[in-house]
Amino acid sequence: MKNLGNENLDQVFKDEITKVSDFKFGTTVVNVFDDMVSRSVPYYNEMQRMLAEIAADHVKEGTFVYDLGCSTGTTLIGLDQLIPSDIRFIGIDESQEMLDKCDLKLKESGFVRPYDLVAGDLHQQLPIHNGSVVILCLTLQFVRPLYRERLLKNIYDGLNPGGVLLLVEKVLAESSIFNRDFIKYYYNYKRRNHYSELEISQKREALENVLIPYKLSENMLLLKEAGFADCEIFFKWYNFSGMIAHKKS
Repeated sequence: MKNLGNENLDQVFKDEITKVSDFKFGTTVVNVFDDMVSRSVPYYNEMQRMLAEIAADHVKEGTFVYDLGCSTGTTLIGLDQLIPSDIRFIGIDESQEMLDKCDLKLKESGFVRPYDLVAGDLHQQLPIHNGSVVILCLTLQFVRPLYRERLLKNIYDGLNPGGVLLLVEKVLAESSIFNRDFIKYYYNYKRRNHYSELEISQKREALENVLIPYKLSENMLLLKEAGFADCEIFFKWYNFSGMIAHKKS
């Protein structure tokens, strides 16, 4: 798969680790993140293209576009190609290392639009206002379940009427039978992208208590309960899904 702007290969879990610790978005992960995500998330490039395409249809003049969990800025760079240059982008991430890498990538890509990169904990109240588009790309799954409803309500309140939330998540199948199959297909995908059995196993262990996926139906219910009137699925691949939620005008 294409390496998104980073020549460093993901070898974080290549060697055997005596005691695998919880996954963290620190310097080690940041340095290989673009390779990691492009090899670990099916159709990642297409997801990014779709996010930009959909966002471009919903952005409004004089409003802000938010990327929550902006990581190294891949989504913001994709949005930049389709959204008018006077629209301010706001990227929020808990990891300062990610924000530093994001800022470097934005500058290297020739960003001329106004933008802010903000260190923020998605478990706390976020300064969202005047938003026409908010993006959560593979981010909500890392928010502790107890705080997800509050975060989505925070987003809903910060969106202008007619605004949209774009949510991409790893999800559980509705049936445990299919869930086992989908996980098998997903690990086969990682093998095709040259991850070893040891790497797959150790990363799974590191993510076990950090990435907590919901069923698609549970995510849709959360969106409805936050106040979004209309929700639709725009992407689905086994245990990955993209959703759009609309705030009534």
